[in-house]
Amino acid sequence: MRLSVNVDHVATLRNARGGRFPCPVEAARACLAAGADGITIHLREDRRHIRDEDARRMAAEPGLRLNFEMAATEEMVRIALSLAPAACCLVPEKRAELTTEGGLDVKGAGPYLAEAVRQLAGAGIEVSLFVEPDPAQIDAVAALGAQAIELHTGTYADAAPEARAPLLARLRAAAEHASRLGLACHAGHGLDYGSVVGIAAIPQVEEVSIGHFLIGASVFEGLPGAVSRMRAAIATGRSETGH
Repeated sequence: MRLSVNVDHVATLRNARGGRFPCPVEAARACLAAGADGITIHLREDRRHIRDEDARRMAAEPGLRLNFEMAATEEMVRIALSLAPAACCLVPEKRAELTTEGGLDVKGAGPYLAEAVRQLAGAGIEVSLFVEPDPAQIDAVAALGAQAIELHTGTYADAAPEARAPLLARLRAAAEHASRLGLACHAGHGLDYGSVVGIAAIPQVEEVSIGHFLIGASVFEGLPGAVSRMRAAIATGRSETGH
């Protein structure tokens, strides 16, 4: 299972004071050195954390597998095509939200979502859509021609441990459904050292994207230590699958 570390909140910390420190590109290098397989950034329309220059530098970094999170807008599609990241994840975006609050309504989306998928996939970029573990939404992703889904794990991760079993079962069923449709399956949102174990035990999930928790944990453990510990937690869950 790949671990893609979201470094958005390194940029949040930098922006709180201004200047150039801490640098999200340097953070990305530290994550990769500690065992991360890729880096995720979300260039929001309001540029509240990651900025255009961060995205350009990240895309140019040798050996970095970049997952570019973005709203399905003409501006963001144009930027993504210029960056040519390995992957793009299309997510819902609201100006007032603190973080992404849920999955895309792919079924109810306007025609531009299909056009965004077409342009990005046509440029050789792996396209995923961030969705709830809902078979109807996953069917809609497959109909658009995207290659992957990213399952929203926030509801599961935020639940008390004793209440997680049915939520994890729903995620597992969604991953199995995606696999039957030929879609790659990723997962992310709200995961920590404990909750990631259950996700890693779902064999169809190929990648997890984790950001806020790791950046927060790095205050106490250091970024390399937090990434290494997350890798170990993933390995614990993955061992249950026999992979």
